[in-house]
Amino acid sequence: MAEHRSMQRAALLDAARSLLSQGGTEALTFPALAERTGLARSSVYEYFRSRAALVEELCAVDFPVWAAEVEAAMAAVDGPEAKVEAYVRQQLALVGDRRHRAVVAISARELDAGAREKIRAAHGGLVAVIVEALGQMGHREPRLAAMLLQGVVDAAVRRIELGAAEDPAAITEAAVAMALRGLRG
Repeated sequence: MAEHRSMQRAALLDAARSLLSQGGTEALTFPALAERTGLARSSVYEYFRSRAALVEELCAVDFPVWAAEVEAAMAAVDGPEAKVEAYVRQQLALVGDRRHRAVVAISARELDAGAREKIRAAHGGLVAVIVEALGQMGHREPRLAAMLLQGVVDAAVRRIELGAAEDPAAITEAAVAMALRGLRG
């Protein structure tokens, strides 16, 4: 029975990823989840009490995997500037990943304060991986610099997701340039 529940929960999470990647947070509804998984809508509520709880679970499952991929990209290069570049590039490369949609959904208004705090803490862990490289580059306040760098990455992510006029590769290059050289061209 426990294995069956685990499989159903995994199927619901996978269906949620698909819905988020295809239609954003608006597409993530319990009727749509029920239809995708073949469950009754009332059964979906047995696994998740709300959409916010579902998004929180997706982030709890997917964010560590996403962060590990960013850390692996950083570990594969030498030097602090190369690590900063890998940090930016890997996050932007993950924009099309279905798991990324769940992480982006964290800004959805329906999340309660507790869920937002858990997700902020996880996001803080990602930012923490770049602090050392920024310190090695000579930043006097590397934690602050890391938070600002993540703001650049977040803005680039939003630009890519909006289907901006610019090519995603151009957005990535601009974000990397800004990370490494600031506003100088």
